[in-house]
Amino acid sequence: MKDKLKKLFAYYKPYRFLFYSDMFFAVMGAAVTLVIPLIVRYITSEVVYYEAADARRVIFYLGVLLIFLVLVEFGCNYYISYFGHVMGAKMEADMRSDIFGHYQKLTFAFYDNQKVGHLLSRITSDLFDISELLHHGPEDVLISVIKIVGSFVILMNINAKLTVTAFAFVPLMVAFAVYYNMKMKQAFARNRARIADINSQIEDSLAGIRVVKSFANEKEELKKFNKGNHNFLEAKKDSYKYMGMYNSGLTALTTLVTVGVLIAGGIFLTTGGVNAPDLITFLLYINNFTEPVKKLVNSAEQFQNGYTGFERFLEILSIAPDISDKPDAVSMENMQGDIEFKNVSFHYEDNEEKVLNHINLKVRAGEYMALVGPSGVGKTTLCSLIPRFYDVSEGELLIDGVDVRDMKLNDLRNNVGIVQQDVYLFAGTIMENIRYGKSEATDEEVVLAAKNANAHEFIMSFPDGYDTDIGQRGVKLSGGQKQRLSIARVFLKNPPILIFDEATSALDNESEKVVQKSLESLAKDRTTFVIAHRLTTIRNAQKILVLTEEGIAEQGTHEELLAKKGIYESLYFSGEERK
Repeated sequence: MKDKLKKLFAYYKPYRFLFYSDMFFAVMGAAVTLVIPLIVRYITSEVVYYEAADARRVIFYLGVLLIFLVLVEFGCNYYISYFGHVMGAKMEADMRSDIFGHYQKLTFAFYDNQKVGHLLSRITSDLFDISELLHHGPEDVLISVIKIVGSFVILMNINAKLTVTAFAFVPLMVAFAVYYNMKMKQAFARNRARIADINSQIEDSLAGIRVVKSFANEKEELKKFNKGNHNFLEAKKDSYKYMGMYNSGLTALTTLVTVGVLIAGGIFLTTGGVNAPDLITFLLYINNFTEPVKKLVNSAEQFQNGYTGFERFLEILSIAPDISDKPDAVSMENMQGDIEFKNVSFHYEDNEEKVLNHINLKVRAGEYMALVGPSGVGKTTLCSLIPRFYDVSEGELLIDGVDVRDMKLNDLRNNVGIVQQDVYLFAGTIMENIRYGKSEATDEEVVLAAKNANAHEFIMSFPDGYDTDIGQRGVKLSGGQKQRLSIARVFLKNPPILIFDEATSALDNESEKVVQKSLESLAKDRTTFVIAHRLTTIRNAQKILVLTEEGIAEQGTHEELLAKKGIYESLYFSGEERK
Protein backbone atom coordinates (compact mmCIF):
# COMPACT_ATOMS: atom_id res chain seq x y z
CA MET A 1 0.00 0.00 0.00
CA LYS A 2 2.90 2.35 0.77
CA ASP A 3 4.20 2.12 -2.80
CA LYS A 4 0.72 2.70 -4.21
CA LEU A 5 0.26 5.82 -2.07
CA LYS A 6 3.64 7.11 -3.28
CA LYS A 7 2.44 6.72 -6.86
CA LEU A 8 -0.82 8.45 -5.97
CA PHE A 9 0.92 11.43 -4.32
CA ALA A 10 3.32 11.72 -7.28
CA TYR A 11 0.47 13.24 -9.30
CA TYR A 12 0.57 16.31 -7.03
CA LYS A 13 4.15 17.11 -8.05
CA PRO A 14 3.42 19.28 -11.15
CA TYR A 15 0.79 21.23 -9.21
CA ARG A 16 2.58 21.86 -5.92
CA PHE A 17 1.77 25.58 -5.89
CA LEU A 18 -1.95 24.88 -6.37
CA PHE A 19 -1.84 22.21 -3.68
CA TYR A 20 -0.06 24.33 -1.06
CA SER A 21 -2.20 27.40 -1.78
CA ASP A 22 -5.31 25.22 -1.53
CA MET A 23 -4.13 23.98 1.88
CA PHE A 24 -3.31 27.55 3.00
CA PHE A 25 -6.80 28.81 2.20
CA ALA A 26 -8.33 25.69 3.76
CA VAL A 27 -6.52 26.49 7.04
CA MET A 28 -7.51 30.15 6.85
CA GLY A 29 -11.17 29.30 6.20
CA ALA A 30 -11.22 26.86 9.12
CA ALA A 31 -9.64 29.46 11.42
CA VAL A 32 -12.33 32.01 10.52
CA THR A 33 -15.10 29.60 11.52
CA LEU A 34 -13.40 29.12 14.91
CA VAL A 35 -13.01 32.85 15.52
CA ILE A 36 -16.60 33.95 14.81
CA PRO A 37 -18.23 32.16 17.83
CA LEU A 38 -15.55 33.72 20.10
CA ILE A 39 -16.56 37.20 18.92
CA VAL A 40 -20.21 36.34 19.62
CA ARG A 41 -19.22 35.15 23.11
CA TYR A 42 -17.30 38.38 23.71
CA ILE A 43 -20.33 40.45 22.70
CA THR A 44 -22.79 38.48 24.86
CA SER A 45 -20.54 38.23 27.92
CA GLU A 46 -18.72 41.59 27.89
CA VAL A 47 -19.95 44.19 25.41
CA VAL A 48 -23.63 44.04 26.45
CA TYR A 49 -22.60 45.33 29.90
CA TYR A 50 -20.83 48.43 28.54
CA GLU A 51 -22.40 51.89 28.53
CA ALA A 52 -24.96 52.05 25.72
CA ALA A 53 -22.89 54.39 23.54
CA ASP A 54 -19.67 52.39 24.04
CA ALA A 55 -21.50 49.13 23.45
CA ARG A 56 -22.98 50.36 20.17
CA ARG A 57 -19.55 51.58 18.99
CA VAL A 58 -17.82 48.29 19.85
CA ILE A 59 -20.63 46.23 18.33
CA PHE A 60 -20.35 48.34 15.12
CA TYR A 61 -16.59 47.68 14.87
CA LEU A 62 -17.07 44.00 15.71
CA GLY A 63 -19.84 43.85 13.09
CA VAL A 64 -17.44 45.26 10.48
CA LEU A 65 -14.87 42.66 11.60
CA LEU A 66 -17.47 39.88 11.31
CA ILE A 67 -18.42 41.03 7.80
CA PHE A 68 -14.72 41.09 6.87
CA LEU A 69 -14.28 37.57 8.25
CA VAL A 70 -17.32 36.39 6.26
CA LEU A 71 -15.74 37.86 3.09
CA VAL A 72 -12.44 36.14 3.93
CA GLU A 73 -14.30 32.85 4.42
CA PHE A 74 -16.09 33.39 1.10
CA GLY A 75 -12.78 34.01 -0.68
CA CYS A 76 -11.15 30.97 0.91
CA ASN A 77 -14.07 28.69 0.03
CA TYR A 78 -14.17 30.03 -3.54
CA TYR A 79 -10.45 29.41 -4.00
CA ILE A 80 -10.75 25.90 -2.57
CA SER A 81 -13.81 25.12 -4.66
CA TYR A 82 -12.56 26.53 -7.99
CA PHE A 83 -8.77 26.16 -8.01
CA GLY A 84 -8.91 22.98 -5.95
CA HIS A 85 -11.23 21.38 -8.49
CA VAL A 86 -9.06 22.65 -11.35
CA MET A 87 -6.07 20.96 -9.69
CA GLY A 88 -8.09 17.72 -9.37
CA ALA A 89 -9.21 17.96 -13.01
CA LYS A 90 -5.61 18.47 -14.17
CA MET A 91 -4.44 15.41 -12.25
CA GLU A 92 -7.39 13.44 -13.64
CA ALA A 93 -6.35 14.53 -17.16
CA ASP A 94 -2.76 13.39 -16.45
CA MET A 95 -4.01 10.01 -15.28
CA ARG A 96 -6.32 9.68 -18.26
CA SER A 97 -3.40 10.46 -20.55
CA ASP A 98 -1.27 7.85 -18.76
CA ILE A 99 -3.85 5.10 -18.98
CA PHE A 100 -4.83 5.88 -22.58
CA GLY A 101 -1.16 5.91 -23.55
CA HIS A 102 -0.77 2.55 -21.82
CA TYR A 103 -3.82 1.20 -23.67
CA GLN A 104 -1.98 2.02 -26.91
CA LYS A 105 1.02 -0.05 -25.81
CA LEU A 106 -0.94 -3.17 -24.90
CA THR A 107 -1.11 -5.94 -27.44
CA PHE A 108 -3.83 -7.91 -29.17
CA ALA A 109 -3.44 -10.66 -26.56
CA PHE A 110 -4.66 -8.19 -23.91
CA TYR A 111 -7.63 -6.94 -25.94
CA ASP A 112 -8.63 -10.49 -26.87
CA ASN A 113 -9.60 -10.97 -23.19
CA GLN A 114 -11.12 -7.57 -22.37
CA LYS A 115 -14.49 -5.88 -22.77
CA VAL A 116 -14.46 -2.31 -24.09
CA GLY A 117 -17.07 -1.21 -21.51
CA HIS A 118 -14.81 -2.30 -18.64
CA LEU A 119 -11.84 -0.47 -20.12
CA LEU A 120 -13.98 2.66 -20.57
CA SER A 121 -15.04 2.60 -16.91
CA ARG A 122 -11.35 2.64 -15.91
CA ILE A 123 -10.82 5.84 -17.86
CA THR A 124 -14.05 7.63 -16.85
CA SER A 125 -15.82 6.89 -13.55
CA ASP A 126 -12.74 5.46 -11.80
CA LEU A 127 -10.62 8.49 -12.65
CA PHE A 128 -13.35 10.89 -11.53
CA ASP A 129 -13.39 9.22 -8.10
CA ILE A 130 -9.61 9.46 -7.92
CA SER A 131 -9.58 13.17 -8.82
CA GLU A 132 -12.23 13.88 -6.18
CA LEU A 133 -10.05 12.13 -3.61
CA LEU A 134 -6.91 13.99 -4.68
CA HIS A 135 -8.70 17.33 -4.47
CA HIS A 136 -11.04 16.96 -1.48
CA GLY A 137 -9.14 14.38 0.57
CA PRO A 138 -6.22 16.43 1.97
CA GLU A 139 -8.19 19.66 2.44
CA ASP A 140 -11.15 17.91 4.10
CA VAL A 141 -8.87 16.10 6.54
CA LEU A 142 -6.91 19.28 7.32
CA ILE A 143 -10.04 21.42 7.81
CA SER A 144 -11.69 18.75 9.95
CA VAL A 145 -8.67 18.26 12.21
CA ILE A 146 -8.26 22.02 12.71
CA LYS A 147 -11.94 22.48 13.54
CA ILE A 148 -12.17 19.49 15.91
CA VAL A 149 -8.91 20.19 17.75
CA GLY A 150 -9.52 23.96 17.73
CA SER A 151 -13.06 23.56 19.06
CA PHE A 152 -11.88 21.17 21.76
CA VAL A 153 -9.09 23.48 22.98
CA ILE A 154 -11.32 26.58 22.97
CA LEU A 155 -14.26 24.85 24.71
CA MET A 156 -11.99 23.23 27.34
CA ASN A 157 -10.78 26.72 28.25
CA ILE A 158 -14.40 27.88 28.57
CA ASN A 159 -15.90 24.93 30.50
CA ALA A 160 -14.26 21.52 30.84
CA LYS A 161 -17.35 19.63 32.11
CA LEU A 162 -19.56 20.81 29.28
CA THR A 163 -16.78 20.06 26.77
CA VAL A 164 -16.54 16.46 28.01
CA THR A 165 -20.33 16.15 27.69
CA ALA A 166 -20.27 17.44 24.12
CA PHE A 167 -17.27 15.39 22.96
CA ALA A 168 -18.52 12.19 24.63
CA PHE A 169 -20.66 11.61 21.54
CA VAL A 170 -17.70 11.86 19.11
CA PRO A 171 -16.33 8.28 19.62
CA LEU A 172 -19.86 6.91 19.11
CA MET A 173 -20.23 8.96 15.90
CA VAL A 174 -16.86 7.74 14.62
CA ALA A 175 -17.58 4.07 15.40
CA PHE A 176 -21.02 4.28 13.78
CA ALA A 177 -19.65 6.01 10.68
CA VAL A 178 -16.69 3.65 10.22
CA TYR A 179 -18.91 0.57 10.39
CA TYR A 180 -21.32 1.84 7.76
CA ASN A 181 -18.48 3.13 5.62
CA MET A 182 -17.13 -0.40 5.38
CA LYS A 183 -20.54 -1.60 4.29
CA MET A 184 -20.79 1.18 1.71
CA LYS A 185 -17.32 0.40 0.37
CA GLN A 186 -18.37 -3.16 -0.45
CA ALA A 187 -21.59 -1.92 -2.04
CA PHE A 188 -19.75 0.69 -4.15
CA ALA A 189 -17.33 -1.96 -5.41
CA ARG A 190 -20.32 -4.01 -6.59
CA ASN A 191 -21.79 -0.89 -8.22
CA ARG A 192 -18.60 -0.37 -10.23
CA ALA A 193 -18.58 -3.92 -11.49
CA ARG A 194 -22.25 -3.71 -12.48
CA ILE A 195 -21.92 -0.38 -14.32
CA ALA A 196 -18.87 -1.70 -16.19
CA ASP A 197 -21.00 -4.67 -17.32
CA ILE A 198 -23.75 -2.31 -18.49
CA ASN A 199 -21.26 -0.10 -20.37
CA SER A 200 -19.86 -3.14 -22.10
CA GLN A 201 -23.31 -4.43 -23.07
CA ILE A 202 -24.45 -1.01 -24.35
CA GLU A 203 -21.26 -0.54 -26.39
CA ASP A 204 -21.68 -4.00 -27.91
CA SER A 205 -25.33 -3.43 -28.73
CA LEU A 206 -24.88 0.03 -30.26
CA ALA A 207 -21.81 -1.01 -32.27
CA GLY A 208 -23.86 -3.84 -33.77
CA ILE A 209 -27.13 -1.89 -34.13
CA ARG A 210 -27.42 -2.76 -37.83
CA VAL A 211 -27.18 -6.46 -37.07
CA VAL A 212 -29.72 -6.04 -34.27
CA LYS A 213 -32.21 -4.38 -36.58
CA SER A 214 -31.58 -6.74 -39.49
CA PHE A 215 -32.58 -9.65 -37.24
CA ALA A 216 -35.39 -7.64 -35.59
CA ASN A 217 -33.79 -8.46 -32.24
CA GLU A 218 -34.45 -5.16 -30.48
CA LYS A 219 -36.50 -6.96 -27.83
CA GLU A 220 -33.69 -9.45 -27.23
CA GLU A 221 -31.17 -6.62 -26.76
CA LEU A 222 -33.58 -4.83 -24.43
CA LYS A 223 -33.97 -8.04 -22.45
CA LYS A 224 -30.18 -8.37 -22.06
CA PHE A 225 -29.91 -4.72 -21.09
CA ASN A 226 -32.75 -4.97 -18.58
CA LYS A 227 -31.09 -7.93 -16.91
CA GLY A 228 -27.85 -5.98 -16.42
CA ASN A 229 -29.78 -2.87 -15.44
CA HIS A 230 -31.72 -4.85 -12.82
CA ASN A 231 -28.49 -6.22 -11.35
CA PHE A 232 -27.12 -2.68 -11.15
CA LEU A 233 -30.33 -1.46 -9.52
CA GLU A 234 -30.14 -4.18 -6.87
CA ALA A 235 -26.53 -3.26 -6.13
CA LYS A 236 -27.53 0.41 -5.91
CA LYS A 237 -30.38 -0.40 -3.52
CA ASP A 238 -27.91 -2.17 -1.27
CA SER A 239 -25.56 0.81 -1.22
CA TYR A 240 -28.43 3.25 -0.63
CA LYS A 241 -29.62 1.18 2.34
CA TYR A 242 -26.25 1.61 4.03
CA MET A 243 -26.02 5.22 2.91
CA GLY A 244 -29.46 5.91 4.42
CA MET A 245 -28.42 4.40 7.75
CA TYR A 246 -25.18 6.34 7.65
CA ASN A 247 -26.71 9.77 6.92
CA SER A 248 -29.75 9.44 9.19
CA GLY A 249 -27.67 7.95 12.01
CA LEU A 250 -25.10 10.75 11.92
CA THR A 251 -27.83 13.38 11.76
CA ALA A 252 -29.52 11.84 14.82
CA LEU A 253 -26.23 11.69 16.71
CA THR A 254 -25.53 15.35 15.87
CA THR A 255 -28.95 16.31 17.25
CA LEU A 256 -28.19 14.22 20.35
CA VAL A 257 -25.04 16.29 20.92
CA THR A 258 -27.18 19.45 20.91
CA VAL A 259 -29.73 17.84 23.25
CA GLY A 260 -26.96 16.62 25.56
CA VAL A 261 -25.32 20.05 25.71
CA LEU A 262 -28.69 21.74 26.34
CA ILE A 263 -29.61 19.34 29.18
CA ALA A 264 -26.16 19.44 30.79
CA GLY A 265 -25.92 23.21 30.24
CA GLY A 266 -29.36 23.76 31.76
CA ILE A 267 -28.36 21.81 34.87
CA PHE A 268 -25.06 23.70 35.13
CA LEU A 269 -26.95 27.01 34.75
CA THR A 270 -29.07 26.19 37.80
CA THR A 271 -25.95 25.41 39.87
CA GLY A 272 -23.89 28.28 38.54
CA GLY A 273 -21.46 25.91 36.78
CA VAL A 274 -21.92 27.75 33.49
CA ASN A 275 -23.31 31.12 32.40
CA ALA A 276 -25.66 31.88 29.52
CA PRO A 277 -23.01 33.36 27.12
CA ASP A 278 -20.84 30.24 27.54
CA LEU A 279 -23.82 27.97 26.84
CA ILE A 280 -24.59 29.98 23.68
CA THR A 281 -20.93 29.65 22.65
CA PHE A 282 -21.09 25.87 23.15
CA LEU A 283 -24.20 25.63 21.00
CA LEU A 284 -22.49 27.68 18.27
CA TYR A 285 -19.44 25.39 18.38
CA ILE A 286 -21.44 22.14 18.14
CA ASN A 287 -21.59 22.41 14.37
CA ASN A 288 -17.87 23.24 14.33
CA PHE A 289 -16.89 19.81 15.62
CA THR A 290 -19.80 17.58 14.56
CA GLU A 291 -19.68 18.67 10.90
CA PRO A 292 -15.94 17.86 10.67
CA VAL A 293 -16.62 14.41 12.13
CA LYS A 294 -19.03 13.80 9.25
CA LYS A 295 -16.50 15.23 6.81
CA LEU A 296 -13.74 13.00 8.17
CA VAL A 297 -15.89 9.93 7.79
CA ASN A 298 -16.98 11.08 4.33
CA SER A 299 -13.30 11.48 3.54
CA ALA A 300 -12.82 7.86 4.58
CA GLU A 301 -15.61 6.88 2.19
CA GLN A 302 -14.09 9.09 -0.50
CA PHE A 303 -10.73 7.51 0.17
CA GLN A 304 -12.23 4.04 -0.24
CA ASN A 305 -13.88 5.01 -3.55
CA GLY A 306 -10.86 6.88 -4.86
CA TYR A 307 -8.29 4.37 -3.67
CA THR A 308 -10.30 1.45 -5.06
CA GLY A 309 -10.40 3.32 -8.38
CA PHE A 310 -6.66 4.00 -8.15
CA GLU A 311 -5.95 0.31 -7.52
CA ARG A 312 -7.96 -0.54 -10.64
CA PHE A 313 -6.02 2.20 -12.47
CA LEU A 314 -2.70 0.69 -11.32
CA GLU A 315 -3.89 -2.78 -12.33
CA ILE A 316 -3.93 -1.62 -15.94
CA LEU A 317 -0.65 0.31 -15.70
CA SER A 318 1.02 -2.72 -14.11
CA ILE A 319 0.18 -4.91 -17.11
CA ALA A 320 3.42 -4.91 -19.05
CA PRO A 321 2.96 -5.19 -22.81
CA ASP A 322 3.90 -8.75 -23.70
CA ILE A 323 5.32 -7.37 -26.94
CA SER A 324 7.75 -4.48 -26.57
CA ASP A 325 11.21 -3.31 -27.59
CA LYS A 326 14.20 -5.05 -26.07
CA PRO A 327 16.71 -2.69 -24.43
CA ASP A 328 19.14 -3.37 -27.29
CA ALA A 329 16.53 -3.43 -30.10
CA VAL A 330 18.03 -2.58 -33.49
CA SER A 331 16.76 0.10 -35.83
CA MET A 332 15.32 -1.17 -39.14
CA GLU A 333 14.16 1.92 -40.98
CA ASN A 334 14.64 0.70 -44.56
CA MET A 335 13.85 -2.98 -44.94
CA GLN A 336 14.38 -5.00 -48.09
CA GLY A 337 11.67 -7.52 -47.26
CA ASP A 338 13.35 -10.94 -47.09
CA ILE A 339 11.17 -12.98 -44.72
CA GLU A 340 11.90 -16.39 -43.24
CA PHE A 341 9.84 -18.54 -40.86
CA LYS A 342 12.16 -20.98 -39.07
CA ASN A 343 10.33 -23.86 -37.41
CA VAL A 344 7.62 -21.44 -36.25
CA SER A 345 4.82 -22.63 -33.97
CA PHE A 346 2.15 -20.50 -32.36
CA HIS A 347 -0.65 -20.84 -29.84
CA TYR A 348 -2.71 -18.22 -28.03
CA GLU A 349 -1.74 -17.63 -24.42
CA ASP A 350 -5.01 -19.00 -23.02
CA ASN A 351 -5.02 -22.08 -25.23
CA GLU A 352 -2.25 -24.64 -25.56
CA GLU A 353 -3.62 -25.96 -28.86
CA LYS A 354 -1.27 -24.86 -31.64
CA VAL A 355 -2.69 -22.74 -34.44
CA LEU A 356 0.58 -23.01 -36.42
CA ASN A 357 2.87 -25.99 -36.05
CA HIS A 358 6.55 -26.01 -37.14
CA ILE A 359 6.18 -23.72 -40.16
CA ASN A 360 9.28 -23.35 -42.35
CA LEU A 361 9.01 -20.81 -45.12
CA LYS A 362 11.27 -18.44 -47.07
CA VAL A 363 9.90 -15.47 -48.97
CA ARG A 364 12.42 -13.42 -50.95
CA ALA A 365 12.26 -9.63 -51.10
CA GLY A 366 9.72 -8.54 -53.71
CA GLU A 367 8.07 -11.96 -53.91
CA TYR A 368 4.27 -12.21 -54.23
CA MET A 369 3.01 -14.93 -51.90
CA ALA A 370 -0.61 -16.08 -51.66
CA LEU A 371 -2.01 -18.04 -48.73
CA VAL A 372 -5.02 -20.27 -49.23
CA GLY A 373 -6.76 -22.96 -47.24
CA PRO A 374 -9.89 -23.66 -45.21
CA SER A 375 -11.01 -21.21 -42.51
CA GLY A 376 -9.29 -21.57 -39.15
CA VAL A 377 -5.99 -23.06 -40.34
CA GLY A 378 -3.97 -19.97 -39.34
CA LYS A 379 -3.58 -17.89 -42.52
CA THR A 380 -4.34 -14.58 -40.78
CA THR A 381 -2.40 -15.67 -37.69
CA LEU A 382 0.68 -16.41 -39.77
CA CYS A 383 0.55 -12.92 -41.29
CA SER A 384 -0.11 -11.35 -37.85
CA LEU A 385 3.25 -12.66 -36.67
CA ILE A 386 5.13 -10.52 -39.22
CA PRO A 387 4.30 -7.11 -37.63
CA ARG A 388 4.43 -8.77 -34.17
CA PHE A 389 0.77 -8.43 -33.34
CA TYR A 390 1.60 -11.71 -31.62
CA ASP A 391 4.99 -13.29 -30.90
CA VAL A 392 5.88 -16.77 -32.07
CA SER A 393 5.55 -19.44 -29.40
CA GLU A 394 8.45 -21.42 -30.82
CA GLY A 395 11.03 -20.85 -33.54
CA GLU A 396 12.14 -17.63 -35.23
CA LEU A 397 10.68 -15.16 -37.69
CA LEU A 398 13.42 -13.25 -39.54
CA ILE A 399 13.20 -10.18 -41.76
CA ASP A 400 16.39 -9.34 -43.67
CA GLY A 401 18.10 -11.90 -41.45
CA VAL A 402 17.10 -10.20 -38.17
CA ASP A 403 14.66 -11.74 -35.69
CA VAL A 404 11.60 -9.45 -35.49
CA ARG A 405 11.84 -9.67 -31.66
CA ASP A 406 15.22 -7.91 -31.89
CA MET A 407 13.89 -4.99 -33.95
CA LYS A 408 12.42 -1.71 -32.80
CA LEU A 409 8.68 -2.32 -32.93
CA ASN A 410 7.89 1.07 -34.44
CA ASP A 411 10.38 0.53 -37.28
CA LEU A 412 9.01 -2.94 -37.96
CA ARG A 413 5.40 -1.80 -38.22
CA ASN A 414 6.29 1.27 -40.28
CA ASN A 415 7.65 -1.16 -42.89
CA VAL A 416 4.51 -3.31 -43.01
CA GLY A 417 1.25 -2.27 -44.65
CA ILE A 418 -1.96 -4.16 -43.89
CA VAL A 419 -5.41 -4.16 -45.44
CA GLN A 420 -7.71 -6.33 -43.37
CA GLN A 421 -10.94 -8.04 -44.26
CA ASP A 422 -12.72 -6.21 -41.43
CA VAL A 423 -12.24 -2.59 -42.48
CA TYR A 424 -12.08 -0.02 -39.71
CA LEU A 425 -12.49 3.64 -40.56
CA PHE A 426 -12.46 6.43 -38.00
CA ALA A 427 -15.13 9.09 -37.56
CA GLY A 428 -14.06 12.09 -39.64
CA THR A 429 -13.47 12.98 -43.28
CA ILE A 430 -12.27 10.86 -46.18
CA MET A 431 -9.08 12.94 -46.34
CA GLU A 432 -8.34 12.30 -42.65
CA ASN A 433 -8.92 8.56 -43.01
CA ILE A 434 -6.60 8.13 -45.99
CA ARG A 435 -3.96 10.38 -44.39
CA TYR A 436 -3.96 7.97 -41.43
CA GLY A 437 -1.50 5.94 -43.53
CA LYS A 438 1.02 8.80 -43.46
CA SER A 439 0.23 11.69 -41.14
CA GLU A 440 2.58 14.17 -42.84
CA ALA A 441 1.29 13.46 -46.38
CA THR A 442 0.23 16.37 -48.58
CA ASP A 443 -3.25 16.61 -50.09
CA GLU A 444 -1.75 15.74 -53.48
CA GLU A 445 -0.25 12.53 -52.08
CA VAL A 446 -3.59 11.58 -50.55
CA VAL A 447 -5.38 12.13 -53.88
CA LEU A 448 -2.76 10.08 -55.74
CA ALA A 449 -3.17 7.21 -53.23
CA ALA A 450 -6.95 7.34 -53.71
CA LYS A 451 -6.54 7.21 -57.50
CA ASN A 452 -4.24 4.18 -57.22
CA ALA A 453 -6.88 2.47 -55.07
CA ASN A 454 -9.63 3.27 -57.57
CA ALA A 455 -11.34 5.47 -54.96
CA HIS A 456 -10.93 8.98 -56.45
CA GLU A 457 -13.98 8.75 -58.71
CA PHE A 458 -16.50 7.83 -56.04
CA ILE A 459 -14.95 10.32 -53.59
CA MET A 460 -15.43 13.18 -56.07
CA SER A 461 -19.06 12.14 -56.57
CA PHE A 462 -19.79 13.41 -53.06
CA PRO A 463 -20.65 17.14 -52.79
CA ASP A 464 -17.80 17.71 -50.31
CA GLY A 465 -15.32 15.39 -52.05
CA TYR A 466 -12.37 14.53 -49.80
CA ASP A 467 -13.90 16.64 -47.00
CA THR A 468 -16.95 14.36 -46.81
CA ASP A 469 -17.70 13.18 -43.27
CA ILE A 470 -18.08 9.40 -43.36
CA GLY A 471 -19.75 8.96 -39.94
CA GLN A 472 -18.90 6.51 -37.17
CA ARG A 473 -16.89 3.62 -38.65
CA GLY A 474 -17.71 4.88 -42.15
CA VAL A 475 -21.44 4.08 -41.97
CA LYS A 476 -22.19 6.49 -44.83
CA LEU A 477 -20.11 4.44 -47.27
CA SER A 478 -20.76 1.12 -48.97
CA GLY A 479 -18.63 -1.92 -48.12
CA GLY A 480 -16.65 -1.60 -51.35
CA GLN A 481 -16.03 2.11 -50.81
CA LYS A 482 -14.76 1.51 -47.29
CA GLN A 483 -12.46 -1.23 -48.57
CA ARG A 484 -10.98 1.03 -51.23
CA LEU A 485 -10.30 3.77 -48.67
CA SER A 486 -8.44 1.28 -46.48
CA ILE A 487 -6.41 0.20 -49.53
CA ALA A 488 -5.68 3.87 -50.29
CA ARG A 489 -4.23 4.22 -46.78
CA VAL A 490 -1.71 1.49 -47.56
CA PHE A 491 -0.91 3.00 -50.96
CA LEU A 492 -0.07 6.20 -49.08
CA LYS A 493 2.07 4.39 -46.51
CA ASN A 494 3.97 2.69 -49.35
CA PRO A 495 5.80 0.06 -47.23
CA PRO A 496 8.21 -2.63 -48.50
CA ILE A 497 6.10 -5.44 -46.97
CA LEU A 498 2.39 -5.77 -47.72
CA ILE A 499 -0.30 -7.97 -46.20
CA PHE A 500 -3.73 -8.18 -47.81
CA ASP A 501 -6.15 -10.18 -45.70
CA GLU A 502 -8.94 -10.86 -48.21
CA ALA A 503 -8.61 -7.19 -49.14
CA THR A 504 -10.93 -7.36 -52.15
CA SER A 505 -13.58 -9.58 -50.59
CA ALA A 506 -16.11 -6.73 -50.18
CA LEU A 507 -15.80 -5.43 -53.76
CA ASP A 508 -18.07 -6.17 -56.68
CA ASN A 509 -16.50 -8.01 -59.60
CA GLU A 510 -15.77 -4.93 -61.71
CA SER A 511 -14.21 -2.95 -58.85
CA GLU A 512 -12.31 -6.03 -57.78
CA LYS A 513 -10.62 -6.30 -61.17
CA VAL A 514 -9.53 -2.65 -61.14
CA VAL A 515 -8.33 -2.78 -57.53
CA GLN A 516 -6.60 -6.10 -58.20
CA LYS A 517 -4.55 -4.41 -60.92
CA SER A 518 -3.74 -1.59 -58.47
CA LEU A 519 -2.73 -4.11 -55.81
CA GLU A 520 -0.47 -5.94 -58.25
CA SER A 521 1.06 -2.64 -59.31
CA LEU A 522 1.67 -1.71 -55.65
CA ALA A 523 3.07 -5.17 -54.94
CA LYS A 524 5.75 -4.81 -57.62
CA ASP A 525 9.21 -5.11 -55.99
CA ARG A 526 7.59 -5.43 -52.57
CA THR A 527 7.21 -8.53 -50.43
CA THR A 528 3.49 -9.27 -50.51
CA PHE A 529 1.31 -11.72 -48.62
CA VAL A 530 -2.21 -12.16 -49.94
CA ILE A 531 -4.79 -14.15 -47.98
CA ALA A 532 -7.25 -15.09 -50.67
CA HIS A 533 -10.87 -16.11 -50.50
CA ARG A 534 -11.47 -16.00 -54.24
CA LEU A 535 -8.69 -18.11 -55.71
CA THR A 536 -9.17 -16.57 -59.16
CA THR A 537 -7.54 -13.37 -57.81
CA ILE A 538 -4.18 -15.07 -57.12
CA ARG A 539 -3.46 -16.81 -60.40
CA ASN A 540 -0.50 -14.49 -60.98
CA ALA A 541 1.09 -15.08 -57.56
CA GLN A 542 4.75 -16.16 -57.77
CA LYS A 543 4.10 -18.68 -55.02
CA ILE A 544 0.88 -20.06 -53.54
CA LEU A 545 0.96 -21.66 -50.09
CA VAL A 546 -1.79 -24.13 -49.18
CA LEU A 547 -2.27 -24.30 -45.40
CA THR A 548 -4.10 -27.03 -43.51
CA GLU A 549 -4.34 -27.86 -39.83
CA GLU A 550 -1.19 -29.96 -40.22
CA GLY A 551 0.81 -27.04 -41.67
CA ILE A 552 1.97 -26.27 -45.21
CA ALA A 553 0.42 -28.96 -47.36
CA GLU A 554 1.32 -27.65 -50.84
CA GLN A 555 3.23 -24.78 -52.41
CA GLY A 556 3.93 -23.65 -55.94
CA THR A 557 2.49 -21.52 -58.74
CA HIS A 558 -1.16 -21.68 -59.80
CA GLU A 559 -0.33 -24.03 -62.71
CA GLU A 560 1.98 -26.25 -60.64
CA LEU A 561 -0.62 -26.72 -57.91
CA LEU A 562 -3.40 -27.53 -60.38
CA ALA A 563 -1.12 -30.09 -61.99
CA LYS A 564 -0.63 -31.79 -58.59
CA LYS A 565 -4.40 -32.44 -58.48
CA GLY A 566 -4.36 -32.08 -54.68
CA ILE A 567 -5.95 -29.80 -52.09
CA TYR A 568 -5.47 -26.62 -54.14
CA GLU A 569 -7.21 -28.08 -57.15
CA SER A 570 -10.24 -29.12 -55.07
CA LEU A 571 -10.37 -25.67 -53.43
CA TYR A 572 -10.04 -23.92 -56.77
CA PHE A 573 -12.71 -25.84 -58.61
CA SER A 574 -15.13 -25.87 -55.69
CA GLY A 575 -14.76 -22.07 -55.71
CA GLU A 576 -15.42 -21.98 -59.45
CA GLU A 577 -18.57 -24.04 -58.95
CA ARG A 578 -19.85 -21.64 -56.27
CA LYS A 579 -19.37 -18.79 -58.70
